[in-house]
Amino acid sequence: MGKVVWRPGNMIYPVPAVLVTCGQFPQSSNVLTVAWTGTICSDPAMCYISVRPSRFSHQLIMQTGEFVINLTNEQLAKATDWCGVKSGRDVNKFEAMGITPIAATTVSAPMIKESPMCIECKVVDVKKLGSHDMFIANVVAVNADEDLIDQTGKFDLEKAKLIAYSHGQYYKLGQRIGKFGWTVEKKKK
Repeated sequence: MGKVVWRPGNMIYPVPAVLVTCGQFPQSSNVLTVAWTGTICSDPAMCYISVRPSRFSHQLIMQTGEFVINLTNEQLAKATDWCGVKSGRDVNKFEAMGITPIAATTVSAPMIKESPMCIECKVVDVKKLGSHDMFIANVVAVNADEDLIDQTGKFDLEKAKLIAYSHGQYYKLGQRIGKFGWTVEKKKK
């Protein structure tokens, strides 16, 4: 079977579909959907989001230097899509989608109460890349729903029912098929 050559594009899928909250809680908070996000360093813990400069949230993040990455699940799928096509300039997305902003533990941006995991971030650099600016940030706090922490202290991804985005579509994440190092792990006798 051969390969079909496509024009260059962003085809590294699936990616997380997250709700990013920004602004000063409770005065000027906003939420936007971001798919261009990820981990960039483990020590220190760092991540990034990429946002178009024309987006309302871009100026809020530039002003405060802070944001929260709120992981999304099946319950938040509708809000995730809707918050990606509506502007905070025109509507209060929290109210419109029935999602609850709550105070974060470290940053001025709110967290989303309904999110299974909220990652508080402080911007350390902004890279202008063309259509998007990349906000590179230190992770300063992680807030996980206690009912999603298993008996070993790990976050239960299957129970969280997270969603992902792939080429214009949203998907449920499936079952665990292995763990890091399982291919070279010695079998117990």
